[in-house]
Amino acid sequence: MSIRAAQSDNLWTETPLVYSSHISDIIGCSAYLKLENLQPSQSFKYRGISKFAQQCKEKHGPSVHLMIASGGNAGLAAAVAARALGVKCTVFLPINISNETQQALRKHGADVVTIGEVYSQTLAALRDAVKKEINGVLVPAYDSPVCWDGHSSMVTEMQKQLPRQPDAIFCSVGGGGLIGGIIQGCKNVGWDEVPIVALETTGSNCFYNAIAINTQDFTSKVPIMPSTQVEDSSPYTIEIVGEYNVAIPHMKSLKSRAASLGATSPAAGVVRMAVDRAGGIKCVCVPDEMAMRTARLFGGESPCDVKRYANAITILPDDHKMLTELACSTTLTPGYNREFLSHILGPKFSALSPEERKEKCLVFVVCGGVKISFEEMREFEEIVAAAQVENSWRVQIDGEEIQVPKQ
Repeated sequence: MSIRAAQSDNLWTETPLVYSSHISDIIGCSAYLKLENLQPSQSFKYRGISKFAQQCKEKHGPSVHLMIASGGNAGLAAAVAARALGVKCTVFLPINISNETQQALRKHGADVVTIGEVYSQTLAALRDAVKKEINGVLVPAYDSPVCWDGHSSMVTEMQKQLPRQPDAIFCSVGGGGLIGGIIQGCKNVGWDEVPIVALETTGSNCFYNAIAINTQDFTSKVPIMPSTQVEDSSPYTIEIVGEYNVAIPHMKSLKSRAASLGATSPAAGVVRMAVDRAGGIKCVCVPDEMAMRTARLFGGESPCDVKRYANAITILPDDHKMLTELACSTTLTPGYNREFLSHILGPKFSALSPEERKEKCLVFVVCGGVKISFEEMREFEEIVAAAQVENSWRVQIDGEEIQVPKQ
């Protein structure tokens, strides 16, 4: 694609929506996978960030300098878009980001700055740097209506690709860019009543906490502004964002290996959209180990006792054989545990006959991401094996803690 064509057309790719016979067999429904891992930057983030980058070049010209703070995937999306547009890009990363991620960014022509122990510190450093760069423009990793609009295009594609309206859409949540796009996309195609299930890991759940504090622990359908006073033992502080009239939690620390979900606070505009949405948002938290096991199953590991395979990965012929980072496999956890799915979708779903259940159409957004390796998958094997001493997973669904059996 030429630079001229890139300026007039969307840079992102229309991704496949594939029927998963394997997951469908497990859960008894028709399961579809929206494969955002096939975007040029290997994640959904390329949609919104490439749109933002195109608008920056149109507004500021070819000398524009795209500058972004990222844990990796947003930065890679910006770098790939900048390369396609022929403009400069600098990515600010927290200091704990792997050398492999840094090398991938440089491979696409981006300059890399490592600073800050967590994303919020990295973002603060970026803001200071943008002020000193005459052609610099701060590219948001997730908190931008332009990004949400770009991400919404995946729902427009789903509408064309699905045989009918889905009965639920599942996605992971960090800062809220993806779910913001899905909410907007559903509105665009008339799917406001379609349930959206937002999944996070327990140690990195700023969005879950945001919905909880704005709905009195999920008990009110009408947003209720809480006090900003919290106990010292609380995992977050609270800020009232007047522009959107919502309360936003700022996590004091993150305790999950799902680094791509590692936002300390969600986008206030997305929280507003979520609490106002007619079809609502179902908020779910899962432990890291459950996401790790799902990553291995989606990659093709046998569900047999992982202790038997200390030096090898056993591949199932009918699974998907795709490596996914934890932020992505978190979305897929209900697809590998029928009882967990039933708890999420509620008593009406649980009461369906097998024939009625087969008619249900569920979409899982495989959001992608580059922060995974075979070495990490082997490490996940050891961690999951150690977790086998317990026979159930402890999950949270809209304020209720539930134990679901390991299947």
